Amino acid sequence: MHDRPDYQPPLDGWGVALRYLAALAPILFYGTVWVWVVVHHPERLSRALVDAGLSLVGLVLMRWRRRWPWQVAAVTALLTALSSMATGPAQVAYVSLCTHRRWRQIIPIGVLLWASMGLYAVSNGITQQGVIGLATGTAILAGLTVFGLYLRSLRDADLAAERAERQRIEQAKLTERAKIAQEMHDALAHRMSLLAMLAGGLAFRTDLGQEEMRQTAHAIQHNAHQSLNELRTVLGTLRSDGVTAAPQPTLADLEELFHEVRTAGQKVAVTDAVEQRDLLPTQTGRNAYRAVQEALTNARKHAPGSSVTVELDGRPGDGLRIRVSNPVPYGASGGPGGRLGLVGLGERVRLAGGTITHAQQNGRFVLDVRLPWEA
Repeated sequence: MHDRPDYQPPLDGWGVALRYLAALAPILFYGTVWVWVVVHHPERLSRALVDAGLSLVGLVLMRWRRRWPWQVAAVTALLTALSSMATGPAQVAYVSLCTHRRWRQIIPIGVLLWASMGLYAVSNGITQQGVIGLATGTAILAGLTVFGLYLRSLRDADLAAERAERQRIEQAKLTERAKIAQEMHDALAHRMSLLAMLAGGLAFRTDLGQEEMRQTAHAIQHNAHQSLNELRTVLGTLRSDGVTAAPQPTLADLEELFHEVRTAGQKVAVTDAVEQRDLLPTQTGRNAYRAVQEALTNARKHAPGSSVTVELDGRPGDGLRIRVSNPVPYGASGGPGGRLGLVGLGERVRLAGGTITHAQQNGRFVLDVRLPWEA
């Protein structure tokens, strides 16, 4: 609606009052002149009443100038041929028409208004006073045209700023939703792959004792419960504005992650050589956690049952390096959504100013992530 070329934003009370005051100024001026004329020439009272009556008609018509701009401007312009006081409403209607910037309407209405004012100026004959009045009216009409076009320029600038602001807001929303979608993938893909591993163990292993089955079922219940909690957190972020987000995992939570996957049956060997980890920025720690989480999820999907090696190294000034590798089984299937997690992880790492590479080396899939860590 706001992008229409002829869009007119609604006026507030002050805006309406200002326009009627602008129309009343000529009415009061010419009304005072008519009072003086009638006092000295009582026989011209009827002419003064007609003049005043037509000005009131113009004031009433002003109410519809925004709905029917050129029609109201034309009628009020014609009134000025018989009424000097109608000049005020006619000028306001003409300025309103100019704000639409439709030259095919502005030019004929402007000529009509000029001709009507000229007709009134010479109604008593071509006199010096009439010529001066017509010249003054011509100058005023030119000024009103420029003023109306200027108002439209201001309005266009406001609308352009409003559209730009809406676009910035929409872009911010899309960016935030993309972040939320990435968080959902990272968290839920991890949980779902753990559930698949645990459920697969129950389905294919016949040597499990009652206690082992109970522990596996408990692990499935725990991961399902965690999945629901993480899903509620993400959906709550989507539904709410200004709500404090739940704490996000960082490098300090990797031990819990390793414990979870080992409990589920994934073999993980960890080498941690990170120095001064308490100085690691929170955002870098979160990105590192998600990188390890995605690598472990990727290994469960593409190389189930294989041992995964995780190497962490880094210090302030040198950056943080994460290297995760696992054997590549022959004919392994990528499963649903294969490699999509790595695409999302790559976007996350690059946005953080880091680099990511992944390739097969000597029969192993190797994921190498480097994140900046300022000293």
